[in-house]
Amino acid sequence: MTAKKGRVFSGARPTGKQHLGNYLGAVHNYVALQDEYDCVYCIVDLHALTTVEDTENLKQNTYEMALDWLAAGIRPEESIVFIQSHVLQVTELHTMLSMVTPLGKLTDLPTFKEKVRMQPHNINYGLVGYPVLMAADIMLYKTNAVPVGVDQAPHIEFTREIARSFNHRFKTQALIEPEMKITEAPKVIGIDGQQKMSKSLDNHIEIAATPEETAKRVMMMVTDPQRQRRSDPGNPDVCNVFSLHKIFSSAEEVNMVNVECRRAGIGCVDCKKLLAKNLNAHLSPFRARRAELAQKPEYVWEVLEDGNQRARVIAEQTMVEVRAAQGLP
Repeated sequence: MTAKKGRVFSGARPTGKQHLGNYLGAVHNYVALQDEYDCVYCIVDLHALTTVEDTENLKQNTYEMALDWLAAGIRPEESIVFIQSHVLQVTELHTMLSMVTPLGKLTDLPTFKEKVRMQPHNINYGLVGYPVLMAADIMLYKTNAVPVGVDQAPHIEFTREIARSFNHRFKTQALIEPEMKITEAPKVIGIDGQQKMSKSLDNHIEIAATPEETAKRVMMMVTDPQRQRRSDPGNPDVCNVFSLHKIFSSAEEVNMVNVECRRAGIGCVDCKKLLAKNLNAHLSPFRARRAELAQKPEYVWEVLEDGNQRARVIAEQTMVEVRAAQGLP
């Protein structure tokens, strides 16, 4: 067996059943990283509390997300899959890191400014301290690399700065400065053809949906807005359906759609039907595996509890070093 390159950490909010954007942007990459790294994947429920007002579905959403991750191919016998709030050391490290974090740095981060615009009536302390909790997530598990898109790079650089500040102030090497592992993921536009795929906008396609539900959502997708009639030539370069064809259809089919759409040889309806067929074929093994796992829901919670326990072991080892560096009794 090839030696692993180090430890990877990544976390995601418990949003429930995953959609194509989640799958292509994160879950697919989570599965692939297992071949090269020791992976720690966290469902960050504490982070979710900074923006959600209704937590009634938080537990069910956690279960559904974990179920999708496992069905997609995350291997719990190799990787640690756990729930953030079940490892209390993260809140302890969060508090300690907050003592070496300049407030101005937090309010200058672009993601904070974005959240303020999104929820101007709920600018809470947790929202301001979100990057510190994220840094605690990462450093608690002695993380070597964090897979992120380019837009998340400022958060990882922030984490590195906090690690340097803590280690310098307390004359220790307890905290590792994680490296950024920039991941290239397609930007998945929702069925509205305008906004990024999102449950809150109801423009998503769930990967666990039935073939019929998937086909119905695909048929709702906005195509080339300039193409009003079947006889009008289309422009695949601006068509959201074609962008998904390039992921889920064969090279021959992609070429066919590209050529025929431009000369009105294929209509949008047939183009969508072909995408729905190929999308359902791609997701069929995942859905079969998910249905099998869903028959034994206790297994999903057992996986998470096992992950919680394994994560606590690493977390406590880190905190022993951190407490000693700070001179705590």
